[in-house]
Amino acid sequence: MTLSNDDKKHLRGIGHKLKPVVTIADKGLTDNVLAELNRALDDHELIKVKISLSDREAKKATIEQACKRLKAELVQTIGHVIVLYRRADKPNPKLSNLLRKGG
Repeated sequence: MTLSNDDKKHLRGIGHKLKPVVTIADKGLTDNVLAELNRALDDHELIKVKISLSDREAKKATIEQACKRLKAELVQTIGHVIVLYRRADKPNPKLSNLLRKGG
């Protein structure tokens, strides 16, 4: 799955209003963090994640690893916050950030 620039622009607009649902801290991508990210992507499709790592290389590696393990697409990185997207097979209109009315 590769997003076009127009797709990313659209998703960034939606993601702008979101608050981070998960924080990745010093312990990195633990099984619990991955499980929570996976659940959030299943429910919401588009999520904002805070990464509290000061080392740039560690942060970059963590983002790449998260995208690969979650089969998610990186939409945007701003500072310590990223926006991830993964299309749901059967999105829930009440939970999906892409389908909900009023954001």
